[in-house]
Amino acid sequence: MGQLLLRAYDIGDLVNQSAEVAEYAYWKTVVDEHEQVRELVKKFAKAKELFADCERFGRFHPDYHAAKDKVKEVEAQLNGIECVSRFKAAEQAVDDLLLAIATEIAGAVSETIKVPSNDPLPKGGGCGGGGSCSCGSGGCG
Repeated sequence: MGQLLLRAYDIGDLVNQSAEVAEYAYWKTVVDEHEQVRELVKKFAKAKELFADCERFGRFHPDYHAAKDKVKEVEAQLNGIECVSRFKAAEQAVDDLLLAIATEIAGAVSETIKVPSNDPLPKGGGCGGGGSCSCGSGGCG
């Protein structure tokens, strides 16, 4: 067990020394220091809070659509700033790297081990989805 933990730390060190993590750290610093981004983040947080209040009552709340549109508007403004889009791309690259490592480790143990992903639309199987277990019941686990 100790040997495994030491190798895990070695893998962590290699990840931290990767170009993907260096790019991520650089763009995170740029985003954190960007005044316009900070202001828009505050604006976005307020818009999300207002929308959450409206959302409790559903789309029938009189301000629901306006609050939702405001969130989308501020989010679009944020995404329109180059350092934010580059940060998001760098963040995705790190996520892809970590997923590749986790997938490789899981596959070395067994082909049926599930590897968590941040993908909201996962590709492929698992139980109930006609995946690797082929049970189709959805109740395995």
